Amino acid sequence: MVHNPDELPDNLSYGNILAQLQETRNQLGECEKMASLGQLTAGIVHEIKNPLNFITNFSGLSIDLVSELKEAILKLENPVSTTESQCLNEILDDLDTNMKKIAEHGKRADSIIRGMLLYAHGKSGERFPTDINTMLSEYIHLGYHGMRASDNTFNIKMESAYDPAIGLINVVPQDIARVFLNLINNACYSTQQKKKTSPAGYIPVLSTGTKDFGDRIEIRIRDNGGGIPVGVSEKIFKPFFTTKPAGSGTGLGLSISHDIIVNEHHGEIRVESVPGEYAEFIILLPKG
Repeated sequence: MVHNPDELPDNLSYGNILAQLQETRNQLGECEKMASLGQLTAGIVHEIKNPLNFITNFSGLSIDLVSELKEAILKLENPVSTTESQCLNEILDDLDTNMKKIAEHGKRADSIIRGMLLYAHGKSGERFPTDINTMLSEYIHLGYHGMRASDNTFNIKMESAYDPAIGLINVVPQDIARVFLNLINNACYSTQQKKKTSPAGYIPVLSTGTKDFGDRIEIRIRDNGGGIPVGVSEKIFKPFFTTKPAGSGTGLGLSISHDIIVNEHHGEIRVESVPGEYAEFIILLPKG
């Protein structure tokens, strides 16, 4: 049977086609923006890394100097009084503690930056042995601070339970990082929206965990936000589908995450949710 090209199915009109084409064009524009943003992020990260190296290096040197100063005080020919000595040691102890905190947080920031560079420059499909527990922890903080940057009133309680037995997993790190950051951003957004309409006693909570199952690992990311509406769970991994208001999301994040986990890493991703109470994403990744 030959169909007249001018005749379209009842559920498809020229207006619908044009609307879909316009939507696709808009989404492609968003993708181009994201690619440009990735290049910009890589440049900014490179610029931040240099002063950050100074912070970590000189904090380490300062810790050593504090230790040397304590030893020098003990060797003074005319030692100070007990009271003065105690006062000096307390000051030096405080200085030592402060410098160690600076060094600790400097190393954490450096670790996040290295992850971002890997994400920005990694080649598609290139796998590396990766510490999933460390990566998940780092991207939780990255997602949290990203939300804080747009809303300085945002706060969330973080709970984690990581299984050290999972070891290193061969994955494409920049792609798995993309999945983590997307799910964490969604979790933060959901709790942020719920906070706006909930009683004063509501406390946003982000719970993450990993578990070893021998030949594969499980990753769970759960929030106590608004959950996923009934009938939506089946659609959330479809391209361009979003429950966020217009302009707040592209509808590509979960679709890309599904592709990364299922098609690229031969794993599984699913969601469990109770509307108004929580949403939990469960990821299964093979170790091989």
